[in-house]
Amino acid sequence: MVRELHDLAGWILIFSNGLLGLWFVIAQQWQPARVKWMWWPVIPAQIIVVVQAVLGAVLAGQLGVVLDDMHALYGFSAIVAVGILYSYRTSPFIRDRQYMLYGVGSLFIMGLGIRNFFG
Repeated sequence: MVRELHDLAGWILIFSNGLLGLWFVIAQQWQPARVKWMWWPVIPAQIIVVVQAVLGAVLAGQLGVVLDDMHALYGFSAIVAVGILYSYRTSPFIRDRQYMLYGVGSLFIMGLGIRNFFG
Protein backbone atom coordinates (compact mmCIF):
# COMPACT_ATOMS: atom_id res chain seq x y z
CA MET A 1 0.00 0.00 0.00
CA VAL A 2 2.77 2.45 0.91
CA ARG A 3 4.61 1.57 -2.32
CA GLU A 4 1.54 2.43 -4.42
CA LEU A 5 1.03 5.71 -2.56
CA HIS A 6 4.72 6.57 -3.03
CA ASP A 7 4.46 5.90 -6.76
CA LEU A 8 1.24 7.92 -7.07
CA ALA A 9 2.71 10.84 -5.11
CA GLY A 10 5.75 10.68 -7.40
CA TRP A 11 3.63 11.10 -10.51
CA ILE A 12 1.66 13.92 -8.89
CA LEU A 13 4.97 15.60 -7.96
CA ILE A 14 6.26 15.31 -11.53
CA PHE A 15 3.14 16.57 -13.28
CA SER A 16 2.19 19.32 -10.82
CA ASN A 17 5.69 20.80 -10.70
CA GLY A 18 6.15 20.40 -14.44
CA LEU A 19 2.93 22.24 -15.28
CA LEU A 20 3.62 24.96 -12.72
CA GLY A 21 7.17 25.31 -13.96
CA LEU A 22 6.05 25.87 -17.53
CA TRP A 23 3.34 28.30 -16.45
CA PHE A 24 5.72 30.37 -14.34
CA VAL A 25 8.43 30.50 -17.01
CA ILE A 26 5.82 31.70 -19.49
CA ALA A 27 4.51 34.21 -16.93
CA GLN A 28 8.00 35.69 -16.57
CA GLN A 29 7.97 36.61 -20.25
CA TRP A 30 4.26 37.12 -20.92
CA GLN A 31 2.37 39.46 -18.60
CA PRO A 32 -1.17 38.10 -19.33
CA ALA A 33 -0.15 34.71 -17.86
CA ARG A 34 0.32 36.37 -14.47
CA VAL A 35 -2.90 35.98 -12.57
CA LYS A 36 -3.33 36.60 -8.87
CA TRP A 37 -4.42 33.06 -8.02
CA MET A 38 -1.50 31.39 -9.83
CA TRP A 39 0.40 31.16 -6.54
CA TRP A 40 -2.23 28.95 -4.91
CA PRO A 41 -1.30 25.73 -6.79
CA VAL A 42 2.32 26.17 -5.69
CA ILE A 43 1.37 25.22 -2.13
CA PRO A 44 0.06 21.70 -2.86
CA ALA A 45 2.80 21.12 -5.47
CA GLN A 46 5.42 21.80 -2.82
CA ILE A 47 3.58 19.97 -0.05
CA ILE A 48 3.54 16.84 -2.22
CA VAL A 49 7.36 16.94 -2.17
CA VAL A 50 7.32 16.57 1.62
CA VAL A 51 4.55 13.94 1.49
CA GLN A 52 6.61 12.01 -1.05
CA ALA A 53 9.67 12.11 1.20
CA VAL A 54 7.70 10.92 4.23
CA LEU A 55 6.19 8.07 2.23
CA GLY A 56 9.66 7.19 0.97
CA ALA A 57 11.07 7.14 4.49
CA VAL A 58 8.22 4.90 5.67
CA LEU A 59 8.77 2.62 2.68
CA ALA A 60 12.54 2.49 3.26
CA GLY A 61 11.91 1.48 6.88
CA GLN A 62 10.01 -1.63 5.87
CA LEU A 63 11.75 -4.99 6.04
CA GLY A 64 13.23 -6.14 2.77
CA VAL A 65 13.25 -2.72 1.11
CA VAL A 66 16.67 -1.60 -0.06
CA LEU A 67 17.01 2.13 -0.71
CA ASP A 68 19.29 3.26 -3.51
CA ASP A 69 21.63 6.02 -2.27
CA MET A 70 20.95 8.19 -5.34
CA HIS A 71 17.21 7.85 -4.84
CA ALA A 72 17.55 9.19 -1.30
CA LEU A 73 19.84 11.99 -2.47
CA TYR A 74 17.43 13.19 -5.15
CA GLY A 75 14.48 12.95 -2.78
CA PHE A 76 16.28 14.98 -0.16
CA SER A 77 17.40 17.46 -2.83
CA ALA A 78 13.77 18.09 -3.78
CA ILE A 79 12.99 19.11 -0.19
CA VAL A 80 16.04 21.39 -0.16
CA ALA A 81 14.90 22.93 -3.47
CA VAL A 82 11.50 23.76 -1.97
CA GLY A 83 13.24 25.43 0.96
CA ILE A 84 15.49 27.45 -1.34
CA LEU A 85 12.56 28.61 -3.46
CA TYR A 86 10.66 29.67 -0.37
CA SER A 87 13.64 31.50 1.13
CA TYR A 88 14.41 33.47 -2.03
CA ARG A 89 10.82 34.47 -2.80
CA THR A 90 11.12 37.89 -1.11
CA SER A 91 14.77 38.57 -1.88
CA PRO A 92 15.26 42.08 -3.33
CA PHE A 93 17.59 40.95 -6.11
CA ILE A 94 15.11 38.35 -7.37
CA ARG A 95 11.96 40.49 -7.13
CA ASP A 96 11.65 41.10 -10.90
CA ARG A 97 12.53 37.46 -11.64
CA GLN A 98 10.26 35.77 -9.12
CA TYR A 99 8.24 33.96 -11.77
CA MET A 100 11.41 32.63 -13.39
CA LEU A 101 12.71 31.51 -9.98
CA TYR A 102 9.60 29.43 -9.32
CA GLY A 103 9.39 28.27 -12.92
CA VAL A 104 12.92 26.93 -13.12
CA GLY A 105 12.76 25.68 -9.53
CA SER A 106 9.57 23.73 -10.19
CA LEU A 107 11.04 22.26 -13.38
CA PHE A 108 14.12 21.25 -11.38
CA ILE A 109 11.92 19.48 -8.81
CA MET A 110 10.08 17.77 -11.68
CA GLY A 111 13.43 16.62 -13.06
CA LEU A 112 14.42 15.15 -9.71
CA GLY A 113 11.16 13.21 -9.69
CA ILE A 114 11.72 11.91 -13.22
CA ARG A 115 15.28 10.93 -12.30
CA ASN A 116 13.99 8.92 -9.36
CA PHE A 117 11.49 7.03 -11.49
CA PHE A 118 13.72 6.26 -14.45
CA GLY A 119 17.28 6.62 -13.16
